Amino acid sequence: MARRHRLIKAGPEEVWAVLADGRRYAEWVVGTASSEPVRGRWPAVGAAIGYEVRLGPLRLANETVVRRLVAGSVLELEAHAGALGTARIALEVHPWGEYTLVTVDEHPLRGTAGALHNAGAEMLIQLRHRTMLARLARICESEAGAGPAASREAASGAARGSGEPGTRV
Repeated sequence: MARRHRLIKAGPEEVWAVLADGRRYAEWVVGTASSEPVRGRWPAVGAAIGYEVRLGPLRLANETVVRRLVAGSVLELEAHAGALGTARIALEVHPWGEYTLVTVDEHPLRGTAGALHNAGAEMLIQLRHRTMLARLARICESEAGAGPAASREAASGAARGSGEPGTRV
């Protein structure tokens, strides 16, 4: 079971707002080219988003369904991958001081992917999660005003002793 976490320099509300917007799925989920709500009101239980995966000239349409929701903290999904079957993807959002700790846990649930799951597949999922969480962090931190530029500026100001950019002590 592939499990990975990331500390995101944004509040839980900012992170949840991105997760709760089915139209933004393709912005942070690796391998997804586009997404849009197709059933229900995302992220309500039973709601679904359709998305497209592009592999060179090949385009595959798939669907992800919300299976469990604890608004603001837990989003559990079942991603359908055609002949490969489905995967369970659980996202947890935890306040961590002024920031947010996000944990993603994914494993095959049904179909061929479950039968073929091995250490190599687990490694690929871990790499995918690392990139996916980095994308989510970039979006959330940018929207919260805590992106890399803001962080560098704050660190630069703190190094000068006053915390105010441009002020020398």
